[in-house]
Amino acid sequence: MTSLPAAARVAWWGTAWLRGLIGPDECLDGVLGGPPDDADRDVAHVVIGDGEPAPLLLELAAARNRGAREVAAAFPAPGDPVGLRGPVAFTTAAVEQAEAVLLLGTGSGLVPHRVGRAVEWTQHVADRRPPPDLGEADRALRSTLLTAASALADLDVARWRPEVADELHDLRTGVPVVAPAGTPARAVELAGRALHLGAVVELALEDDGGAVSVSEAAARRAALEPLDRAVRRALTAACSPDGWPPVPGSVER
Repeated sequence: MTSLPAAARVAWWGTAWLRGLIGPDECLDGVLGGPPDDADRDVAHVVIGDGEPAPLLLELAAARNRGAREVAAAFPAPGDPVGLRGPVAFTTAAVEQAEAVLLLGTGSGLVPHRVGRAVEWTQHVADRRPPPDLGEADRALRSTLLTAASALADLDVARWRPEVADELHDLRTGVPVVAPAGTPARAVELAGRALHLGAVVELALEDDGGAVSVSEAAARRAALEPLDRAVRRALTAACSPDGWPPVPGSVER
């Protein structure tokens, strides 16, 4: 979790294109994850349905004709469908893939499934949800991080995962991310910190970290799970333009 997930890229660059701030080529490069000469970028994003798979950009154009002007992302998990309000089929599919996008204003959403270096998106009916609050998500991430760092210090995190201890103590550290025109600077900064802390949580939870007992391992997981929830909520808010501040605070093109 050290680069923007597919749903985040579609939300940012799809919104910028729908708002007329970027052209289709820039939108496509952003969604795929880089310019054509970038060896790490995806090869294609397509929407699958009853007929032949269609390029994602065509689906965004069709959504614009249905009234969409923004795309929002959600990063749910079992027991925490953050950013979603249903229906059950959409929420279940989104939870299984840990991400989804909503084509705001159309009553539809898309869930990705990676196939090699390509991404297939399946369309679903999506219920309207209240927009996440960017400031609230930012404050919650900071507060939860402090609580988690304190709890892990009591569990002697520096002994079993010294690199985790170091990373948790810097509130400013974030993954560098590139955003299109119109993306608020605060959303870009929050997304970078969320990605960084998400990677730290993954590292800390990938094994028992030298735990001497089942109860100690459970205590470490209990300390980190609230931070994982705060990370997903922060990334959801950073990628939800319906909850962004006015355009004057946006990133320069």
